[in-house]
Amino acid sequence: MLVGAEPFAHEGSEDIGVLLCHGFTSTPQSMRAWAEHLAEAGLSVRCPLLPGHGTRWQDLNRTTWRDWYGAVEHALDELRGRCRTVFVFGLSMGGTLTLRLAEQHPDLAGIVLVNPSVMTLRKEAKLLPLISRVVPSLAAIAGDIAKPETVELAYSRLPLRGMASLQQLWGVVRADLASVRQPLLLLHSAVDHVVEPENSAIVLNEVSSEDVTEVVLDDSYHVATLDHDAPRIFGDSVEFVHRVHRERVGETV
Repeated sequence: MLVGAEPFAHEGSEDIGVLLCHGFTSTPQSMRAWAEHLAEAGLSVRCPLLPGHGTRWQDLNRTTWRDWYGAVEHALDELRGRCRTVFVFGLSMGGTLTLRLAEQHPDLAGIVLVNPSVMTLRKEAKLLPLISRVVPSLAAIAGDIAKPETVELAYSRLPLRGMASLQQLWGVVRADLASVRQPLLLLHSAVDHVVEPENSAIVLNEVSSEDVTEVVLDDSYHVATLDHDAPRIFGDSVEFVHRVHRERVGETV
């Protein structure tokens, strides 16, 4: 395992738990400051290292989206066994996994998405299933951060078989977006060189959630959790969690 890629876990409140899902080729390092902020707020937190990540890029080509989803679902089960109310937060592909969890687990209290991915406009993506059979990797997509001297711990190459599996996950998630009914906080960067703005627009247009908050991050690129707007993300997410939890507790009293 790469130094700094370790998973994060904190045993806090038995009322509120939060699962954090990192992005494709990335590690919990991109979520660690967020996780620590949630822990300091007294919440129970899990941020697993997804299979195939945090080691060598070749390992990611040996996994599929079902492996990544299995890891976050296992962490979710842990939190659900401990906490009364559970939320899931995700960045980029972590947002894709978060949406799938929301589709499969309607009892989730709410979700927070940062620059989630559900598609791409890149024309070459249509050829990915074929190209990935003969070309193992391309140049990396990691490290899209506006803040100077800030580094994302992620692979230096883009594993194409893994990327082809992510593409399959997009299709699965998009087909069921209407089944997402949980309260939703979606934060997306005004300038993102990895995930096109159409992704957030699709999510906002196709989920069935009635409690929806959209926030535009004007001073960050794709990895916004490590960027200038990170304090806004952290603060807004804690407020969101406490508000939704209060409303749920009020409903069940």
